[in-house]
Amino acid sequence: MSTVSWLNSEAFTAFGQHILWSDMIGNVMGLLALALGWRRSIWTWPAQFLSGLILIAAYSSAHLSGGVGKQLLVIVVALWGWRQWQRGKRQAQDGSVAIRFGSWRERGLLIGGTALGTLAVGGLFVAVPDLSWNPWPDAYIFVGTLAAMVAQARGLVEFWFAWLLVDVVGVPLAFSGGLAFSGFVYVIYLALVLWGMRDWWLRSRRAGAMALEGAAA
Repeated sequence: MSTVSWLNSEAFTAFGQHILWSDMIGNVMGLLALALGWRRSIWTWPAQFLSGLILIAAYSSAHLSGGVGKQLLVIVVALWGWRQWQRGKRQAQDGSVAIRFGSWRERGLLIGGTALGTLAVGGLFVAVPDLSWNPWPDAYIFVGTLAAMVAQARGLVEFWFAWLLVDVVGVPLAFSGGLAFSGFVYVIYLALVLWGMRDWWLRSRRAGAMALEGAAA
C-alpha cells in the first residue's frame, strides 16, 4: 500500500462518520499550527506546511478542488511566512513577532482582494464543474485562506477575523464533503480563533500604548 493510499484509508468510524487518516493527521497538524501562531512562534509555519501537504490527500479523495488548491496555497504561503518572520522585519524587543492592527488601506486590500478572488475562482469552478461540486463556498474558502495567511505573515490582528469567516463556511462544507474530522476540527478552530483573536488584540493595544508612552517621554 502506498503512502497516499494509506493516508486516504479509514482510521476509524465515529458517530456514523468515516474518519480518514489524512483528514485526521492533517487537521491535528493544522490545530498545532494555529496554536503556535497564537503563541507567535515561528514554528507555526513548518506545522502549516506539513498540514497542507497531508490534507492535499484528504481533499483529493473528496473531490474538492478548492480544498486542494487551498492546501497548495497553504504550502506556498507557509514558506513565504516562514521567510517573513525569520527576516525579523517585525520583531519585538523580546524576540517574538511584533503584531499590530492593519491600516484601513491594508484592510481594504484584504477585503477587496478576497471578494474579487472569490468571484474569479468561483467563476472558474462554475465554468469547469469537474473542479468542484460546490463552487462558491469552495472558492470562498480557497481565497479566504490565502487572505488570512497573508495577514498572519504580516503580523496583522485582522488575520484572526479572516480565519473566523473562513471557518463559518468551512464547517458545513467539510461535513457535506464527507470530511467529518475536518468538520469537527473546524469547530475547535473557532474556539482557538476567538481565543487567539483576544490575545493578539490585547497585545497590540499594549504595544500601541507603550509606543505612545515612549514618544511622550
